[in-house]
Amino acid sequence: MSEQSIELRETVRQRYAAAAVQVTEGGGACCGPEPVEVDENFGSTLYAAAERDTLPAEAVAASLGCGNPTAVAELREGERVLDLGSGGGIDVLLSARRVGPTGKAYGLDMTEEMLALALANTAKAGVTNVEFLKGTIEEIPLPANTIDVVISNCVINLSVDKSAVFAETFRVLKPGGRIGVSDVVADDALTAEQRAERGDYVGCIAGALSFAEYRAGLAAAGFTGIEIVPTHHVADGMHSAIVRATKPAAGPDTGATPATDDSCCGVTACCTPSEQSTDPSVTVSEAKSAAGCACQN
Repeated sequence: MSEQSIELRETVRQRYAAAAVQVTEGGGACCGPEPVEVDENFGSTLYAAAERDTLPAEAVAASLGCGNPTAVAELREGERVLDLGSGGGIDVLLSARRVGPTGKAYGLDMTEEMLALALANTAKAGVTNVEFLKGTIEEIPLPANTIDVVISNCVINLSVDKSAVFAETFRVLKPGGRIGVSDVVADDALTAEQRAERGDYVGCIAGALSFAEYRAGLAAAGFTGIEIVPTHHVADGMHSAIVRATKPAAGPDTGATPATDDSCCGVTACCTPSEQSTDPSVTVSEAKSAAGCACQN
């Protein structure tokens, strides 16, 4: 990773760490240039009131997304769901309720402060079929072929290596698995410079892919049935969009690895992997052992 990419990732981490701290101290957060800004294009207002009312206030306040991926992913009872960039946990908690006690929802975030907030929100909500992992969305700390659905809410645009995100998402999905993502997408006519003029990177604008770039990235990773549907404008030529795609049910690299109910830490701590296995033959337990997951109670 280049020095510029490292610096950019750290800027993103600091911005969302600050947002988590602000929520913990009784404030609010919203995706945009300033953590305290309220923007109707981002945040908890994009969820139905009935959904918001079932969650801790802190989980709602920490919502930074541009959509509601739990609704577009059409989650089903018993499925295993992974939320990329889970933040304060709003989508993980909603997913856990949708998949029920026989399913499981994982949240992945690189920010200690957000993970701490998510764990606190999980305890308040009394939800038990969830697990939060520390790591980056470019190196997902889960074995291959173990997840039914990957969701994400306005986070992929923040990645410094989106091709790695798409490849890792494809890897962890079971054959026939799917993604249901909300993200910011730019009109194909806009250059990278023009996107940057409309908003900064941590504000979910400058790092957004175009529609064509998004489709090409997903296709290069192996996804089929790619669908990108804009839902509302977030800036001139920039849209919040629903992104759906599927991992083919059969293929040379889609042999399924049986999932287990092993947990690294459960809902009372977060996993801190030092290394991630990308070997499709590695079991959940072996991958966790190799990763050196440390439970922080």
